[in-house]
Amino acid sequence: MRITVVIPTYNEAENLPKLVSALFMLPLDLRILVVDDNSPDGTGAIADELARWDARLRVLHRAGKEGLRSAYLTGFRLALDDGAEAVAQMDADFSHDPAKLVEMAARLETCDLVIGSRYIQGGAVDENWPSWRKSLSAFGNFYSRAILRLPQHDVTAGFRLWKRETLEGMPLDRVRSNGYVFQVEMTYLAHCLDYKIDEVPVYFPDRRSGRSKMSFAIQAEAALRIWVVLWSYRDLRKAGRSARLAIGKQ
Repeated sequence: MRITVVIPTYNEAENLPKLVSALFMLPLDLRILVVDDNSPDGTGAIADELARWDARLRVLHRAGKEGLRSAYLTGFRLALDDGAEAVAQMDADFSHDPAKLVEMAARLETCDLVIGSRYIQGGAVDENWPSWRKSLSAFGNFYSRAILRLPQHDVTAGFRLWKRETLEGMPLDRVRSNGYVFQVEMTYLAHCLDYKIDEVPVYFPDRRSGRSKMSFAIQAEAALRIWVVLWSYRDLRKAGRSARLAIGKQ
């Protein structure tokens, strides 16, 4: 199974070379697509240099910070156009363990989407996080799951592996959320279309270097945006698989 890993970057110069090396050491048929938003620290130039030495790495340069949604949706389309049979999404800061992709790829044989989950048995967040941060992360998941009535345990997770057919069967042009609500909206859309979603346990450590992109503004936007997501897909909630089949015929 040929997998393309889409990695959005902004100021990840310290992490990217190590991550690329770790990914290409895995016993998988991998390609990497780096989507860089004109990082001031030179991440884009480093990615170009890495691509010069390995044709399995491709770099997409963007003029500036255009958001997580457009980074991933553009990356998904490029990966599919390039023949990917599955598409992974992950952060560049080693909060997602590259080695877990092997287990996720095996699990994808029997489902449509695999989520690396912090909130199922065997999963965890950094033990050194302060209690307020752990509570905030857990509440964000609880809040989203409760409003959208999602059975998955980690709907804000950014470590995922999608089957090609799943992404092709989703109306991605309807996705509007940015920040980590993008992950929630994508989960909800797949759930509404009755795709089979599985979770594997992952440990989520604090980033190795650099600074987190999370801010209060992102969290506030997320709380309000969940209700917009609920309303936006009211036509798909009851249609389920029939809606998926209809989309596939378009």
